[in-house]
Amino acid sequence: MNDASRTYDVIVIGAGPAGENVAERTRAAGLSTVILEHELLGGECSFWACEPSKALLRPVIARADARRVPGLRQAVQGALDAPAVLGHRDAMAEHWKDDDQVDWLNSVSVDLIRGHGRFTGPRQVEVRTPGGETVPLTARQVVVVATGTGAALPDLPGLAAVRPWTSREATSADHVPGRLVVVGGGVVAVEMATAWQALGSDVTLLVRSREGLLPRMEPFAGELVAEGLRELGVDVRVGCSVTSVARDVSGEVRTTVSDGDEIASDEILFAIGRSPKTEDLGLESIGLTPGQWLPVDDTCRVTIVPEGWLYAVGDINHRALMTHQGKYQARIAGAAIGARARAQPVDDAKWGDHVATADTEAVPQVVFTHPEVASVGLTTREAERRGRRVEIVDYDIGFVAGARQYAEGYHGRARMLLDGERDTVVGVTFVGPGVGELLHSATVAVVSEVPVRRLWHAVPAFPTISEVWLRLLETRRG
Repeated sequence: MNDASRTYDVIVIGAGPAGENVAERTRAAGLSTVILEHELLGGECSFWACEPSKALLRPVIARADARRVPGLRQAVQGALDAPAVLGHRDAMAEHWKDDDQVDWLNSVSVDLIRGHGRFTGPRQVEVRTPGGETVPLTARQVVVVATGTGAALPDLPGLAAVRPWTSREATSADHVPGRLVVVGGGVVAVEMATAWQALGSDVTLLVRSREGLLPRMEPFAGELVAEGLRELGVDVRVGCSVTSVARDVSGEVRTTVSDGDEIASDEILFAIGRSPKTEDLGLESIGLTPGQWLPVDDTCRVTIVPEGWLYAVGDINHRALMTHQGKYQARIAGAAIGARARAQPVDDAKWGDHVATADTEAVPQVVFTHPEVASVGLTTREAERRGRRVEIVDYDIGFVAGARQYAEGYHGRARMLLDGERDTVVGVTFVGPGVGELLHSATVAVVSEVPVRRLWHAVPAFPTISEVWLRLLETRRG
């Protein structure tokens, strides 16, 4: 690499989905761009989160649905073919090789340096390559941090010696543990409990909070998921925390919980949250604190760094820790960086190309359990916290003809929150088999601020689960 190539308009640290997308957008805007990555291009989502986890869950959910279809349930009573499921998971994770990602990066003319990037000063980044070389880089315009998050672990004595699973091990394991303890009540915890129980593990789920599962969603969502997990055979314990954990000489894990019980297992998975990967970024050289989140404005520019040269996209800014939101932020940030480089205004009132608003008002999320959970916008508790006056409309999805066609004994629930003054939809939660595919219509309704009087003219096809929209409106009118 010659000296001239070490100066770029844009330096992106981290080549996960958010980093890749912002690099592609800045390059498309005519800015020379380099991306730095010390692991695999594609990051957590491609190799240790979204892709492999959903590959594990798809056969689990498909079998659960099929067992509720008359004439089909008898054919799917056997155990899952665990080696086949793990093989499919491996294929979806590209066998943990990033050749395709490298080819894509080359196709959009973004340079790649493999290695660990650290700040050495404003707009200055140093890369330590796997071969031991140190490569200094300078950004003419901006640096974008897209390093994401890692799994948080509790402060328990001797935990490192236990070799606990985190989300990475849970999605990439090459065998099915006979017994698995899962600690946590959030999305990763319930999805991995669902997957590994169905693949043959005896799963115990320990949830510290007495609020139960999925505490950031509507309470009924966590209740129905807990019910579904228990039906699968998961031992769900709420209000129960880990006090100690150890692995004995035989390899068995011994977990002591707050009620004094001791649980023996082959593996233990901690899924208790995420922490920002900023500990070893050299943040101190630019006046920030290692290990902190990076707060940003609606163009994803870091607000606590002078002169506006630092951006942060994806989980690292703590706005909405989901892949699709990180990619959304990357598109916004890329447009804003390009516009600012051309000295153009970035608050595009007509199209909103340069301002991220969906991170606070309309974040869609699907929890791939049985039943599924799909939500967007406000929950009842969040509306109350914000002082928003909302009207709550509930409906039992099992009464919808399309739901009864989907599965015998369909059990699910829908909630729609309406702005009391504007009469628009501000939040929707669906729980039930197959509801993930309802979510985008809900997202469009929330983002577009569609008045209820217009929603009456969006006619759902019969018989589909989407007819729940009509039933919600009828319930509200009645």
